Amino acid sequence: MIDVYSSATPNGYKVTVMLEEIGADYTLHPVNLSAGEQKTPEFLAMNPNGRIPVIVDRGNNDFTVFESGAIMIYLGEKFGQLYPEDPETRSLTLQWLMFQMGGIGPMMGQANVFYRYFPEKIQPAIDRYQNECRRLFEVLDTRLSAATYLAGKTYTMADIANWCWVRTHNWSGVSVDGLPNLQRWLDNLYERPACQRGIKQPERSRTPDDIVKGAQSIVVR
Repeated sequence: MIDVYSSATPNGYKVTVMLEEIGADYTLHPVNLSAGEQKTPEFLAMNPNGRIPVIVDRGNNDFTVFESGAIMIYLGEKFGQLYPEDPETRSLTLQWLMFQMGGIGPMMGQANVFYRYFPEKIQPAIDRYQNECRRLFEVLDTRLSAATYLAGKTYTMADIANWCWVRTHNWSGVSVDGLPNLQRWLDNLYERPACQRGIKQPERSRTPDDIVKGAQSIVVR
């Protein structure tokens, strides 16, 4: 059994989507970020960085893993799924996973801060991060023009990690218009039942997705 401490964010969804895909038994423990539950002594004992998600593998002496990418690799190795054994395909999986962790996630996160949350609208900062997000989307589109999935013909954790972020592109104020390969890939993953289940764990009453869906001019997909 895997205990999952998470919230309704792209990084949190990376883990729940992966667990849904591999069919693993897990218990979800929602973490209220606005209440600061990620900064409590109990949570910091699991992750000293005070960030979600975190897992505790109860079947492996309560082994604890934090950082979403590290969790995905741990789960891939433990369950032998979504992390190919072939060295080249595994390397491609890791390359595109690191692409999300080092590029897509941080840049979209900064775009969100300046475009959505920061009280002062600093247009140069908004432009900088939105333009970088678009550039990264174009990199994904180029890759997906030559392959069905990021690691080639095989669906892997790299697809999950990038999809959980890119699907929220409108929340960052970044269009995917003119990127047909990226749009095709986004739609294909939306059709996967495990992806649909994973992005509803945990549910909360008002997520960025809810806000986006409520805006006439902005749609998540």
